[in-house]
Amino acid sequence: MSTVLLVLHIFVTIALIGLVLIQRSEGGGLGIGSSQGMGAFMGGRGTANLLTRATAILGTLFFVLALALAVLDRGTGRGTSILDTPAPAAPAAPAAPAVPAPATN
Repeated sequence: MSTVLLVLHIFVTIALIGLVLIQRSEGGGLGIGSSQGMGAFMGGRGTANLLTRATAILGTLFFVLALALAVLDRGTGRGTSILDTPAPAAPAAPAAPAVPAPATN
């Protein structure tokens, strides 16, 4: 169950990032979401309203999925912090190879 929600959460996150980047900003920004590509389907105002609504819906879905994943993970007992685990021991330095004593005749 949590795997399905996690995959859905990733898709919603990617869609939300793309939707935010498409939107026209007031200060210039990327501004790739102009109404010229839409043709006669929608005007600039309609596109802005559609993108704003879609962003609000995806944002709400993002938070709901994040809360659902947190609640599901809380009950498993696996929710340990990475800071609670002990640090791995440093590997021991290899011993210097034994050098044979020079033979005296």
